[in-house]
Amino acid sequence: MIGIISAMHDELAELLDILQDKKTVVLGNREYHTGNITNQKVVIVFSKWGKVAAAITTTQLISSFKPTKIIFSGVAGAINPTLNIGDIVYGTSLIQHDMDATPLFPKFEIPLLGKSTIETIVDEKLYQCVEEFNNQYYEYVSPEEANEFGIKSPKIIKGIIASGDEFISDNIKQKQLQNDIPDLQCVEMEGAAVAQVCDEYKIPFHIIRIISDKADHSAHIDFPAFTKQIASKYAKGILENYCS
Repeated sequence: MIGIISAMHDELAELLDILQDKKTVVLGNREYHTGNITNQKVVIVFSKWGKVAAAITTTQLISSFKPTKIIFSGVAGAINPTLNIGDIVYGTSLIQHDMDATPLFPKFEIPLLGKSTIETIVDEKLYQCVEEFNNQYYEYVSPEEANEFGIKSPKIIKGIIASGDEFISDNIKQKQLQNDIPDLQCVEMEGAAVAQVCDEYKIPFHIIRIISDKADHSAHIDFPAFTKQIASKYAKGILENYCS
């Protein structure tokens, strides 16, 4: 069974629509939806926003459903200036940008784990599905929808993703993150927490983030519209193919 997590319902709404033999159980005030996508057993859950919410969801998911791997899909703000709205970041490692236990531990290091970043597990099939989606982009997202959000020729970048309990929306914070974590691609609020839980439970973890904004003063976007019209189509296109 594959566990699939997103922070918001609309990010996986279209994937949930094609879930066959769906059963829903409520645990910890969250709905866990089990079923099949093609012939693959999955459990889909919406974690809510933030690191604590994501960690709670992931721990419950692992304990109750015993997934063989977990995939997180959702939106993020760009830190790499070459990233544009609609681009895809395939996460290779994750860091908590608000983790700072100095002087007891170096900045960003997770206390008692002895590391600042958590690597994701390489999954060539998943990355291939991301590439196939991008190559056939307009089979999933209409030109009109893409134009509405200024999406032009979306690209894929592999790299580090940062998480923190803060919505990044100003240039000063963006520049600080660029200086502190030079190879940082994008920022969000859940992924590194999920990665830490998966690391401690020895569960393979993968993450795909769709760029919804530039994480600066231009971060004022219609998130409900973007997640419903754009991000949900990315998740369905990539993960339906992955499960086939």
